[in-house]
Amino acid sequence: QVQLVESGGGLVQAGGSLRLSCVASGSIFDFNAMGWYRQAPGKQRVLVARIISGGSTNYANSVKGRFTISRDNAEKTVALFMNSLKPEDTAVYYCNAVPPSEYWGQGTQVTVSS
Repeated sequence: QVQLVESGGGLVQAGGSLRLSCVASGSIFDFNAMGWYRQAPGKQRVLVARIISGGSTNYANSVKGRFTISRDNAEKTVALFMNSLKPEDTAVYYCNAVPPSEYWGQGTQVTVSS
């Protein structure tokens, strides 16, 4: 059974940093690109970072140069290192395959104060 558990969010001032973690169970991790998505209040969920099993990465323009995604295939974990955070980064962050599976975790709230 697929399960995705995100953690690491919190309240941080603009310019600060956070590290998000996602632990995956089941087969979702094995052959898929994995990504971090975020959903701000009143907006659709969007993909912000993607990493394939070999390690190549892609980022949304809004986070490029500030966020770094990594994965540990043996541990089935995906991390998102977020630096130079801005108030517009405030959202609930989720991990999932890319394209996303039907399974979503509870997400982790990131709030950036100005």
